[in-house]
Amino acid sequence: MITVDTPVAAVLGDQKTKRAKIEEKLGIRTVGDLLHHFPRRYVETKELTKVDDLRPGEIVTVVGQVVSADVRTYNDRRTGRPAYRLDVVLTTDGPRLRMSFFAKGRHVAEWNQRRLAVGRRGLFVGGVNAFRGEWQLTNPKMVLFGPGPEGGPGGPRDAADPEAELDALGALYPIYPLTGGVESWDLQRAITFARSVVDDVPEVLPAEVREEHGLLPARTALDWVHAPDDRTQVGAALKRYRFEEALVTQLVLARRRRALRAVGAQARTGGDGALLAAFDARLPFELTGGQREVGEEIERDLAEPHPMNRLLQGEVGSGKTLVALRAMLRVVDTGGQAALLAPTEVLAQQHHRSITAMLGDLAAGGMLGGAPEATCVELLTGSMTKAQRTEPLLRIATGEAGIVIGTHALLEENVSFFDLGLVVVDEQHRFGVEQRAALTDKAGTPPHVLVMTATPIPRTVAMTVFGDLETSTLAELPAGRAPIQTNVVPVAEHPGWIGRVWERVREEVAAGHQAYVVCPRIAGDELEQGGEDAPLDEDSAATGDAKTADRAARTGPPLAAVEEVVAELADGPLAGLRVSALHGRMGAEDKERTMRAFAAGEIDVLVSTTVIEVGVDVANATAMVLLDADRFGVSQLHQLRGRVGRGGLPGLCLLVSRAEAGTPARQRLDAVASTSDGFELSRVDLEQRREGDVLGTSQSGFRSSLQNLRVLRDEKTIVAARRTAEALLDRDPDLASAPELAAAVREMELSAGEFIEKS
Repeated sequence: MITVDTPVAAVLGDQKTKRAKIEEKLGIRTVGDLLHHFPRRYVETKELTKVDDLRPGEIVTVVGQVVSADVRTYNDRRTGRPAYRLDVVLTTDGPRLRMSFFAKGRHVAEWNQRRLAVGRRGLFVGGVNAFRGEWQLTNPKMVLFGPGPEGGPGGPRDAADPEAELDALGALYPIYPLTGGVESWDLQRAITFARSVVDDVPEVLPAEVREEHGLLPARTALDWVHAPDDRTQVGAALKRYRFEEALVTQLVLARRRRALRAVGAQARTGGDGALLAAFDARLPFELTGGQREVGEEIERDLAEPHPMNRLLQGEVGSGKTLVALRAMLRVVDTGGQAALLAPTEVLAQQHHRSITAMLGDLAAGGMLGGAPEATCVELLTGSMTKAQRTEPLLRIATGEAGIVIGTHALLEENVSFFDLGLVVVDEQHRFGVEQRAALTDKAGTPPHVLVMTATPIPRTVAMTVFGDLETSTLAELPAGRAPIQTNVVPVAEHPGWIGRVWERVREEVAAGHQAYVVCPRIAGDELEQGGEDAPLDEDSAATGDAKTADRAARTGPPLAAVEEVVAELADGPLAGLRVSALHGRMGAEDKERTMRAFAAGEIDVLVSTTVIEVGVDVANATAMVLLDADRFGVSQLHQLRGRVGRGGLPGLCLLVSRAEAGTPARQRLDAVASTSDGFELSRVDLEQRREGDVLGTSQSGFRSSLQNLRVLRDEKTIVAARRTAEALLDRDPDLASAPELAAAVREMELSAGEFIEKS
């Protein structure tokens, strides 16, 4: 008996090579996996495919009809003997396509002529190229509709021939996600067989949930998604599967939230509030309304006897660090410690400098000249020597250090806290679930957690990807932030414009300002950067589909590299200016020295990788040039752009690219140039990158763990599923009355846990 848990080999036949590719490349291990490998689109079999805007080299899948099929005789130059070719013309709802089939003998060519008889239709897949003013379909693969000739040139028709099984084809033919060596009809045939032999299709959704939301039963949905009669059936099937996926995801996240609330934590009410009050009294400006509102939310959370788990998101420059610092001071006032985890040493050092500067003598606890309320602020990074770490580790362990700022070094076993009350994670997308857990595990009782991101997140993304966190948003920018003019510089179309780019940089420097030049590589002999920060993609520009779409660019001119660009600019268009480099392979002291020099105005132009993406705050920097800007993701471009215009001076951002107009890469750049609204750009970014591994540690978006759900498109579905998940858990916390649903939830929880363990 074949069930959904049966190994997929049971329905794939004896084609070992294709079976291995289906199992390994597509990740299909069981019959259930195969049945849930859904079509990515459908082709109308009763109509000719509408074909527009063909481009040479493009792979097309069309339903066409044979309008001519002629056998040609020609001399084979290699053998000098007659050879045969069948020339076929295929009509579509658009251009005609020519196909040629070569045969060793006339009888083979004539049999193919009968097989591709005039008037016969089929599904044809191949690359298109133009030849002598006509479109040709090269190396076509096909499935022919209806009965063909009874016998092949070498005997009876092969029963494995796809056309032999498609005589009763429906109105819509499914096109499946594929891998090399596997055709869509291979999967269609296996899935059709699997549906015919699997009787018991697990019903994950309880009857009352299906009834409330108007959803199909599991069996019907499975049949309609793979063999629909019309588009209405496809829509109904996908509606069911999207809700099912949303519900299981929201149940997992809701259970996480409830589990966290059930864990006891020490309330951090702020004690006498002396340190925080002294800090607020010294601020030279008023908090924005948003900062006050979010601060009050965080204070309420910290005062609860269960852990806070809050996501703080906001635009570049909205003041998230100030809000987080006030939360840290509140915890210190309660007698606890706060740790800020940063993804890179550059950012950790920047936080240490800025927080120490903001606190002034309030950061000099136990030191001569320190304020009575003061605490101690420590920095801990991976590049510090054992001797350099000794005293900071001691002050952290004894509780003398109220605020600790660091990189992954904070996660090491020898780092011990006296009373860790709050963990702040900056640029949370750079860290996985298990990395946050490694730090929170250092607390005697579960600490409160605040994660920050300057990448604006649409509401449904926050509900789905970060659904185990409560969300606060800072949308208001503090006074003094100047507008940033952003322009695309298409050097492929206008090579001479690059000269004007460097003229503009010189003009900014002449006006007493500074500039950044950002490159996607460190050195010219590599494609990707390595070094300490490589696992965090500190120096890796492209993300998600941006990386996939731009692979072809690597065969063109080499991408800009910091070490080469520094020399070219210093000896060329920026000669006479003070030009320096910054990248992730430099030693910590060199990076720190360079950043201090740039902040002090001792460097005119800083040529860098994306190490300056977040946290770097130099008020006098007014210009940024991004070379090979199409190698960067949308959110990353927005982040980088936010490094200029921070001192009340208008900013300029030039996106230099060889990408051609109309390409996805160019569209990304045009989107960034068209708006400074990070939330609008985040939707563009998400549409290109997808949502990331929702429950695992990878949240970069390159591989989405969501199969049918899209958090932008399916907003209403996600909101409804969240309500349903909460109601189900209110009535039945263990989902005992819905065993199949409980099993699906456990499976998702287990897969997320396994992902964490392997990371």
